[in-house]
Amino acid sequence: MVGAEALTFEKVWEMFQETGRQMKEDHERQMKENDRQMKELKEQLKETDRIVGDLGNRFGELAEHLVAPNIKEKFNELGFTFERIYQNLAITDFSTKRCLAEIDLMMENGDIVIAVEVKAKPVQKDIDKHIERIEVLRRRADARNDTRKFQGAIAGAIMTDEVRDYTHSAGFYAIEQTGDTVKINIPKDFKPREW
Repeated sequence: MVGAEALTFEKVWEMFQETGRQMKEDHERQMKENDRQMKELKEQLKETDRIVGDLGNRFGELAEHLVAPNIKEKFNELGFTFERIYQNLAITDFSTKRCLAEIDLMMENGDIVIAVEVKAKPVQKDIDKHIERIEVLRRRADARNDTRKFQGAIAGAIMTDEVRDYTHSAGFYAIEQTGDTVKINIPKDFKPREW
């Protein structure tokens, strides 16, 4: 072999070291690229979460607009005489200005107040959270010597049988979307819970 260098241990060792350096550099480049892609993905996920949150709010607003126009009349058909209905109430602590509860719809007359939580598709935790809201309303009323009775309702454009049953077991009226109106689903022997 004319012109070919003889391989020595030192030459082989140098080639291994050079290959190791190249592999390390390639690995570091790949890690930097992976980090860049992960940061980009996190930003995309944040934007997706924001869009989904906005969409969820829009569905909630849509559900409220479908429920609000008919709800007072539907309850009045059941023997209530609600004169006023309020939308999107924030119940605040006067001293701290902190929001204690937000009520989607609230109907009241001289004796009874019904707080309605409106969801596109309610789930069990929505009912549990609504119980907490009404307890806040009750405490606030007690502090003001308001002796009216408080009741609750859950309204949904889509309501599963399980959620409807859970709603009733919590003592809430179940309000469901039917076409361009709503119906109040009341099982036999239903007794609304009062706070």
